[in-house]
Amino acid sequence: MSAVIQRTVHAVDGEQLSLCTVTPRREAAGARGVIVMHGAGNGNKERILPLAEEFAAHGHPAVALDFSGHGESTGKLLDLSLRRRRDQAAAVIDEIFGAELPLVLVGFSMSGQTVADLVELYGARVTALVLCAPGIYGKDAWDVPFGGGFTELIRRPESWRDSRALDIYAQFDGRALLVVPERDAVIPEGVTELLRAALAKRADFSALRLAGADHKLGTWLAGQPRARKEIVDMALRARSSAAGFARA
Repeated sequence: MSAVIQRTVHAVDGEQLSLCTVTPRREAAGARGVIVMHGAGNGNKERILPLAEEFAAHGHPAVALDFSGHGESTGKLLDLSLRRRRDQAAAVIDEIFGAELPLVLVGFSMSGQTVADLVELYGARVTALVLCAPGIYGKDAWDVPFGGGFTELIRRPESWRDSRALDIYAQFDGRALLVVPERDAVIPEGVTELLRAALAKRADFSALRLAGADHKLGTWLAGQPRARKEIVDMALRARSSAAGFARA
């Protein structure tokens, strides 16, 4: 085995968050800290742990967490919010990776917004990001608990168009990989196209479309070692002028 998995519980944001840290047996030169974040609903760290393991197999320490109200963490899902997701992820980053290690941020579905919020927080420390079937949300939904009218806000037609994530991604100049499934019944095509346009402005940007996959990319990738390796290879590659869709 090329990495060691440790399961721990950490006190964060008034909750007990369940984490899996994946430590490489041999760390790569210039190693970066990788945080892998699940989506909404019944999302949890177990689905995305194989991708964290793949980063560790490449020599980069990684962590996957259950946000509060998910998986093995405490708390109620309806008390969670986009703001709390950012705060919880940031606390995990600070505890696991300290204040200096460069970062790679990986977000599935709802965590497409969380990745942007963390890019805003950590700035140039973020060297690469991977967005898997990502969602983004309007400004007025950011601090609303999921049980406090959040659903009504995000169901307004095209409420995502004023998401702050778009401005943040448009300014990001590191490595950016957009991973989309062949079929996505959850994320509107307009969201994906806005994200693609924003990321292409300054970032070293590529996109990967996964044939046969649907919105639940974490579950799909768990059984696709070749696709996981391709994602990690693309996320970690040196800056290139090439951009566009590759197919797996």
